[in-house]
Amino acid sequence: MKLIINNSSMQPIYEQICTQIKNKILSGELKQEEMLPSVRTFAKELRVSALTVKKAYDALEQEGFIVTVHGKGSFVSGVNQELRMEEKRKEVETDLEQAIRKARSCGMTEAEIRELFELILED
Repeated sequence: MKLIINNSSMQPIYEQICTQIKNKILSGELKQEEMLPSVRTFAKELRVSALTVKKAYDALEQEGFIVTVHGKGSFVSGVNQELRMEEKRKEVETDLEQAIRKARSCGMTEAEIRELFELILED
């Protein structure tokens, strides 16, 4: 599996792994019940610590994206449509928050931000 790890990013490596695997699952690139690489194999491939990959897999399992079967490996779980939509909503919310912060840092008032938002919605 191809992932891009940015060592100069402020985002921790395990979060980069989580985000990219989530995106592959949500986009359908990784299918339900598809086996993920073993922790050791994936760590070698990514040139990171096995503990980093394990932390990413644990986080993905906690969020319901993967299931780990002791002695067999980690597999993509059945991600339901509701979970997919919730993840997309979170992404949109994050993007909007960043845009609002940027607008405020430029000195825009709340009214100006709302007006701009309404204009964009009309398109």
